[in-house]
Parts: sequence; C-alpha cells; structure tokens
Amino acid sequence: MAENFEQHSDVSAADLARLTQEAQAEATPSTAKIIWSEFKADKPAMAALFIIVGFILFVMIGALFINTPKMMETNIMGYFNQPFTPEYWLGADSGGRSVAKQLIVGSRNSIGIAIGLTVISSTFGICWGLISGYFNGYIDWGMQRVYDFMMMLPMTMMIIVLVTIIPHYNSVTLTLIFSIFYWEGTSRLIRSRTLAESEKDYVSASRTSGTNHWKIIFREIMPNISSLIIVDCTLSFAENIGVETGLSYLGFGLPSQTPSLGTMIANANDPNNITQYWWTWLPAALEIIILCLSISYVGQVLRRAADASQRQGAAD
Repeated sequence: MAENFEQHSDVSAADLARLTQEAQAEATPSTAKIIWSEFKADKPAMAALFIIVGFILFVMIGALFINTPKMMETNIMGYFNQPFTPEYWLGADSGGRSVAKQLIVGSRNSIGIAIGLTVISSTFGICWGLISGYFNGYIDWGMQRVYDFMMMLPMTMMIIVLVTIIPHYNSVTLTLIFSIFYWEGTSRLIRSRTLAESEKDYVSASRTSGTNHWKIIFREIMPNISSLIIVDCTLSFAENIGVETGLSYLGFGLPSQTPSLGTMIANANDPNNITQYWWTWLPAALEIIILCLSISYVGQVLRRAADASQRQGAAD
C-alpha cells in the first residue's frame, strides 16, 4: 500500500514538473514573436521594413531582366529625354540612357556591395573585438597595436591607390578592398563592451567550472551584447551604402560603364543638370535618403527586441 502511494506521488511530481515547464515555454515568447510585436507596435518601422525588403527584392530581380551592356550604349535620339515618356519612365541622361534602368542596376550594385561589406567587415570586427576584449593582457595589447596601425593609414587614399593599381576590378574586388579597412570601428566598439562583460560573475563562474574559452566568448558573451551588435551592423549597412556611393561619385568606385548610385549622383557635378536636368541625379539621391532612414528605423526596433529578449532570458 505504501509503495503504491509513493509511486503515485512520484508520477504526480513528474507530471507537475512537465506541466510547469510547458506552461513556462508557452508564457515565454520566442525571439521571433518579440521582434514581430515590436514591429507591430511601431508603425513607421513596419513601413520601413516593407520598403527595404520590397525595394531590395525589386532591384535584385529587376536587374536580372536588364541587359546592362546594351543599356549603357549611347542613344543620341534619347538625349536628355524628360521623365514620364513611354520609353523613359524617369527620363534619360546625356547619353540617351534610361535613368530608370540605371537606377535599378545601380541600386543592385550599390546595395550588393553594402551587404557584402557589412557581412565581411562586421563578422571580422566582431570576432576581433570579442577575442581582444576577452583575453586581455598581451593578446589584447598585440591586437590593439594592429588596430592602431590600421587607423593611422589614410583610409580613403589607400582605397583610391588600390583601386587605381588593380586592373579590371569589379564589385567583388571593390567589396574586398573596402573590407580591409572598414572593420576597425566595429572591433573597437565590441572590444570595449567585451572588457566589461568579461568581468561579470557569469563569465567568472564559467571560467571556474572549466568551460572552454571559445564557448564562453561565442555562446555566453556574444548573446549578451547582441543588441549592440544589431545596432552596429544596421548602422554599418546604412553607412556602407554611402561608402560606395561617395567613392563612385569621386570617380574611384565602380568602373564608368558599371552603373551605381554614386555615378548617377555624380551627374549633379554639372550645374545645368542640377537645375534643368534634375532627373539625372535626384532619384538616386532620394533613394539613398529613404533607404538610410528606413534602415535606421528597423535597427532601432531590432535593438529594442534584442533588449527585451535579454531581459526575458535574465528573468527566466
């Protein structure tokens, strides 16, 4: 009789624990639900998200149906055609080339470079900052001397020199050249936060228990600074759109026969284009402004969602 009672009590305790865990899992929203709820609460950010995703999909898919070499051929009959004509939705430039088609292909090139640059430079900068800040000591000292040396180099001049001496470069080559120099800011930011995190109790407890250093860095410290990483990557993406645009505007970006947002804005160098032929540069300028503002809105929502997720994890 007593044995049956004890067995029944054990089963009831196990069922109670299981039900409690299921209830907690249902009560605790997932990260995806937290992000979605933040977007639903912020209507401008929701609109910005649709603008970014929709526009990127549009230019990436639309560029596949445009013959770029044929598009860049000179058409004297289309010399500075005005917008809203059958063949020229957004007008034509001095070579009779469609501004709308150049905007699609140029946006694809500029956004592709910005995405690639953000992925490469942010990944390298985050890893560099995490390792430098966690190990500290001589490792941190040596890594920071490399950082100081890179910061002393004139970044813009070095990029211009590399672009000049490399024959037949393309968007991939340009992205790799940019990535050599644009990881420093991210690494410095992540290092400073990692130095603070590595002094906290949960890191000390993991070290004492013999947890592998790389697990501590990438499974414990990095998730706890995810909000900082999200904001930095978002702002870096908006900044990297301007990096390619600025160099192409100066004539040191993509080749002249490869359209980009920078080469289109460079049409504003001619005073006549600013006043009379505004359609040759204004659409690209407006696109950059709208994209950067939209990316900023989305980044703020992702930061709030990451903070809420961390607070929920700490509460659990």
